[in-house]
Amino acid sequence: MDQENDKTHHESTTHTLKAISSLKSLHISKTFATDIVQSKIVESTISDKENNYKGCSTNIVNKNECKEITKKFTELMPPPKLPVACKSVDSIQQLSNSENNVKVRDNKSEMVQKDSDTETSNSNKESESKKKWILTDFDIGRPLGKGKFGNVYLAREKRSKFIIAMKVLYRSQIEDAQILHQVRREIEIQTHLRHPNILRMYGYFYDPKRIYLILEYAPKGELYKELHNQPNKRFDEVRTATYIAQLADALKYCHSKSVIHRDIKPENLLLGINGELKIADFGWSVHAPSSRRDTLCGTLDYLPPEMVSGKTHNHTVDFWSVGVLCYECLVGKPPFYATTNDETYVNIRRLRYNFPNFISEDAKDLISKLIVIEPEKRLDMDGVLAHTWTVNNRKVDTAQDFLNHK
Repeated sequence: MDQENDKTHHESTTHTLKAISSLKSLHISKTFATDIVQSKIVESTISDKENNYKGCSTNIVNKNECKEITKKFTELMPPPKLPVACKSVDSIQQLSNSENNVKVRDNKSEMVQKDSDTETSNSNKESESKKKWILTDFDIGRPLGKGKFGNVYLAREKRSKFIIAMKVLYRSQIEDAQILHQVRREIEIQTHLRHPNILRMYGYFYDPKRIYLILEYAPKGELYKELHNQPNKRFDEVRTATYIAQLADALKYCHSKSVIHRDIKPENLLLGINGELKIADFGWSVHAPSSRRDTLCGTLDYLPPEMVSGKTHNHTVDFWSVGVLCYECLVGKPPFYATTNDETYVNIRRLRYNFPNFISEDAKDLISKLIVIEPEKRLDMDGVLAHTWTVNNRKVDTAQDFLNHK
């Protein structure tokens, strides 16, 4: 599946490079001038320390020390493509020592030499792939969006010309808001998820003032903006069913990895080069293999009753959010929307909402099975994918269906 995702991503990148003419004149903006100077100082320091690391690698006795230094100067995620790991020197030596026949030993020696040359080449590539990212590795382009704790910029990795989105978070604001644990959790979770409908995080780096997240670029932007650009601020049933099917498939994958997103809403859903939906912003997500959570998080209009009431919750909070999103895409506003937060809370607790006349019966049935007070009674993602409304209206198969058909 990783190969499929890499292939899909490579094709999307090719289209993006052709479509974005503004990247020809990319430059480091004034906002980053100070950071670049600091990054060069950091780069110089890292270079000196890496020389020590290289010297250490030649001494087999000091393996533990080498591992410690490697750990300090490698990132959680290397660049998008990794070299294939080669055989270890120990295994080659063991193979050579086991030979008794002179001729066979000579042949093995030749193999060892070839493997050694290959290993040296691969080691050099591996050391390049594990290098520490710095700001001057990228051309920074136009801003893509602004958030409470930072901004997102279009960017390009200089060596490979690979287009990415650079999310820049301000450390002072994160520390003041005491959400550093959220950022760590976001990085830990998103870097390990692989699905066509989940925004990829390739890696991260930081300096004294900022944290930089290297993200997949989604050219068509937020689902929220696309929704509000529609004449009636709503999608038709075919387009909505397509998005819901893609979302359900992605959430099914997340839940199989014991990851709960907890903040599904149009603002956190992006659109790829082909208009496919991609889940982004895992800041409120959590990896909870067998526990129930009691943290109040997410967006008010999308909060389920158990979270509004301060009760514990599990992955079924995402089921509720899928129902609310489906309603908003079809109607143009969330089902429990009210002029005040207190009214919205009451509407959620009492399950007080209405369907407009233009909503089909099948769509009503699906939403009604997702927006349910009792969490255990909500329709799961398999049920959403198999529901009559989804099957009859979705335009594109889910990622898993596509793989099964190949």
